[in-house]
Amino acid sequence: MLSDADYSGNASGNARRARKRSSGESPGDGQTLRSSGRQTNVRVKRTNNPPPGQSKRKATDTEEEDDQSEKKYRKCEKAGCSATYPVCFASASDRCAKNGYTSRWYHLSCGEHFCNECFDHYYRSHKDGYEVFALWKKVWTSNGKSEPSLKAFMADQQLPFWVQCTKLDCGKWRQLTKEIQLTASLAAAYRCGMKFNNIKSEGLDHCSQPEDLRVAEVSDSWWHSMLILPPLFKDSPAGPFLAAYYPDCVGMSPSGAASNPSLSELRADHCRAVPLQIPGLCPYFQPFYQPNECGKALCVRPDMMELDELYEFPEFSRDPTMYLALRNLILASWHKNCKEVLTAQKCGVHIIARGLVRVRCVQEMDRVLHFMTRKGLINTGVLAVKRPLLPERHGSRNVIVIGAGASGLAAARQLQNFGTQVVVLEARERIGGRVWDDTSLGTTVGRGAQIVNGCVNNPIALMCEQMGIKMRKLGERCDLFQEGGQVTDPAIDKRMDFHFNGILDVVSEWRKDKSQNQDTPLREKVQEVKKNFLQESGIQFSELEEKVLQFHLSNLEYACGSTLDQVSARSWDHNEFFAQFSGDHTLLAKGYSAVLHKLAEGLDIRTKCPVQAVDYSGDVVKVTSSNGSQWTAQKVLVTVPLTLLQKNSIQFHPALPERKLKAIHSLGAGIIEKIALQFPYRFWDNKIQGADYFGHIPPGPDKRGMFSVFYDMEPQAVLMSVITGDAVPAVRDMEDKEVVDECMKVLRELFKEQDVPEPLHFFVTHWSRDPWSQMSYSFVKTGGSGEAYDILAEDVQGKVFFAGENESGNRSLKE
Repeated sequence: MLSDADYSGNASGNARRARKRSSGESPGDGQTLRSSGRQTNVRVKRTNNPPPGQSKRKATDTEEEDDQSEKKYRKCEKAGCSATYPVCFASASDRCAKNGYTSRWYHLSCGEHFCNECFDHYYRSHKDGYEVFALWKKVWTSNGKSEPSLKAFMADQQLPFWVQCTKLDCGKWRQLTKEIQLTASLAAAYRCGMKFNNIKSEGLDHCSQPEDLRVAEVSDSWWHSMLILPPLFKDSPAGPFLAAYYPDCVGMSPSGAASNPSLSELRADHCRAVPLQIPGLCPYFQPFYQPNECGKALCVRPDMMELDELYEFPEFSRDPTMYLALRNLILASWHKNCKEVLTAQKCGVHIIARGLVRVRCVQEMDRVLHFMTRKGLINTGVLAVKRPLLPERHGSRNVIVIGAGASGLAAARQLQNFGTQVVVLEARERIGGRVWDDTSLGTTVGRGAQIVNGCVNNPIALMCEQMGIKMRKLGERCDLFQEGGQVTDPAIDKRMDFHFNGILDVVSEWRKDKSQNQDTPLREKVQEVKKNFLQESGIQFSELEEKVLQFHLSNLEYACGSTLDQVSARSWDHNEFFAQFSGDHTLLAKGYSAVLHKLAEGLDIRTKCPVQAVDYSGDVVKVTSSNGSQWTAQKVLVTVPLTLLQKNSIQFHPALPERKLKAIHSLGAGIIEKIALQFPYRFWDNKIQGADYFGHIPPGPDKRGMFSVFYDMEPQAVLMSVITGDAVPAVRDMEDKEVVDECMKVLRELFKEQDVPEPLHFFVTHWSRDPWSQMSYSFVKTGGSGEAYDILAEDVQGKVFFAGENESGNRSLKE
């Protein structure tokens, strides 16, 4: 093969050989001089015409020499290949054609060919290289799914590596000699002229040497279409994440790992899921679907492009391997270290692939990385950036964010990291919105959100990992206590939970062929299904079983944030049709505020600025606050609670489209309230036996939702409970002390066998009275549709955008 010294293309040497071949005759117009895979056309002026008697003889000589030239030099047979005179990169056979004649050239890319003699060296069983090919083939077939062809072997094992000089003022690509194996550490430190095996480099400034002419071709749009085989990476960071997949289906080389019979069986059995176990990786980071998995939020299929990816990168639609290899590498690298900005340079060194295609992969890395950053899959959270994450063409110059709650702060932080100038306007004196942590009881208790429902791939879990915040996993055990102190038999709870879910399954079947006009309240439908079930089955629920069923119904009202007579039977669980945050439920012992204050660092936040009007009728958007202050921007992002939009607290000019207004009013504003009590000691310890919470069986339907669940805020002597459903309006006009007295009556009934002390301190929330919230979270009202969330999230004229809990339709900040 050509050595390191040939990486400039050696055009002058090829020109000398061309002149030698044509000695004794004048070259014709447009004669092509040979270079490494590239044509250089040189036009030479004729100076002498042949004597009249010699013209026929001259033509005959030319034909004979052309025949000899055709026999001595053969073109690549691949249509469109730019290599007029190919050069064999393999040099495996003693009879290698090198840059001479061979009966056939095998094309891998424009500029990369191997001769028929080197093909035979590996392919023929009596040749020396056959055993090498056979051993590779065995590994390939045991690990991979694609054909173990000789071309694949050459691309995987014999092509030279290319590496880029890391000097800032150079950046030229150099071809390594055949015996040098590329590693990430070598790619990160390579300099032109670098020598290996302790050989000192002396003499010329190697960076001044010209780059191989073939490198310039790689960036041309047609080059990729002339590539015979897609790149398959070795030692990709994605490898440990994707052990259950065939490597070549996800952009990795099957020869990169030893054969593993158990993995081979697993890959063939797509019905078995594989638990992800990567040392040092946060267990909530699962960026890739495992075979036969579905429905996880912020998760991608590693062997398939998604629709938005196909739209952004149509050139990979026929063969997505290169894109998948890059995307999977990027995602894996980010989740291995989410505390630093992921750059193309950090990813590029992990592209271990032979041949010029590595040059193309590194060139494509920027595009893929910027796309994934815009998509919010990487470079998100509480990162502190020194320079914009995206090129200027991707962002707006300035944006106003209305609302400094969780969604507003997260959006503002990400936009600012993109390079956008952001101003956040908040009506309250504080940031956080419906996140409001209270520390007055000796521990952090969230007046609003504090529990993360489903941690896998949840942005909150990501930010906690970035900040080193520990999330307290909540156990599954929840004993149900009756008034009188008895602990409900778990068998009864399990049986009634089964019936409760059976009722909801029947509701799900009923709604399949129902339109919005045929919708009915969920409470009415549940009662109907229950009545029919009892009549048809002949089963009669005992008094205790009926009370346990009421507990489960109160839990459903807790999830919806409303009484069931307001909730749509057709769309009550609309978010189940979308990918969910699955996995553990956790409690942030230190509260959400630490995360939100980290998000707010460095942002321009104007508190006590209630927005009164948004005028988007002109070229820029004008935002006016209640005190008359005005701001202008290219775009505005509205993240206020649903109730404020329903009550027209912000005047839009022109008015919002009718379609959006209809969606706004088809959703309900759910309310739950909280109470927290601090005691002199933990009187409940012996009874709950280490459980994170316990349930309260209501004495009757009229008491459903009144302190239905109590959370143990360990290690302090603090209990927190919730008020849901019909209990919310019942306590709305009560004084805090009255609510506490009601709660203490319940606790003394649940722990009747012992003395329950008076609380030392307490708080009761009043979100329904909060002028800037007036709600907890949203639900779909009877006659509405889950589509309303999508409509609400639509932008208006590319100027007014909406975000937040009521625009996502998927709540991760619930309690």
